Amino acid sequence: MMTLIEWLRPWEPSAPVFIACVLAVVIYVTGMLRGATPGFWSALSYFVGVGLIYLVTQTHYDYYSQYLFSAHRLQHLILHHLGPFLIALAMPTSVFATAMPVAWRRWPAGRLAPVFHVLKLGYRMLQQPFIAGFLFVGLIYFWLTPEIHFDAMLSVDRYWFMNWTMAVDGLLFWWLIFERGGQGVTPRLSPGKRILVLALIMPPQIALGAYITFSDQNLFEIYDVCGRAFPISPMLDQQIGGLITWIPAAMMSVIAAVIVLAFRLERDDERR
Repeated sequence: MMTLIEWLRPWEPSAPVFIACVLAVVIYVTGMLRGATPGFWSALSYFVGVGLIYLVTQTHYDYYSQYLFSAHRLQHLILHHLGPFLIALAMPTSVFATAMPVAWRRWPAGRLAPVFHVLKLGYRMLQQPFIAGFLFVGLIYFWLTPEIHFDAMLSVDRYWFMNWTMAVDGLLFWWLIFERGGQGVTPRLSPGKRILVLALIMPPQIALGAYITFSDQNLFEIYDVCGRAFPISPMLDQQIGGLITWIPAAMMSVIAAVIVLAFRLERDDERR
């Protein structure tokens, strides 16, 4: 039986992922030590979000995500939905700013100002509601195209590129949905527009998940070629993966809409 230490050991170590997760924790903790007060639930949400991303990429779980379609879908649910959802919900911008040296906070005003301006314009373009929603759903469809998925799972570089795109896009999307308090560089969306975006991304995800679940053919043969981590039938594995793509992913939009409404009610109470 595998020990806890063996299970926590990365299946395929990725230095960029490890460094990103460690830096995310170190910077946040530094901000708290320097006086930032994010609140217990915000801090918990942030650390759990980062921890989940680390868990599905830098432990033995990554082995199952490469050799079991359902485990792969759960990995992407966390990378694209749950992990970024929790990080964005924490809104760690002020904590990050507190952690940075004063000179770093002023760097856009120096020689790198043109670079910062270009990055800001690119970010604003990606955070346009239609573009953000299209990319959020489009990436799921793209990486689940059987031929593309087959090639991605056969290449270590393409596999990690796929995971990175899912995580980064998830952070961009959920940040757009939960941004509040002037902590973003894009004009804040009204609660109604945020809920509309959340509603529009639900049907395509439901349709894709239902198609995978009820398909009568094996869509992802790569897991037959490489072998499955457990002796499970290909169709059952595909059906479980389809359900993960379908139900939890759609429910995240519902939960997010409730949270957006709660933020609006909280603001109204503060004004009164």
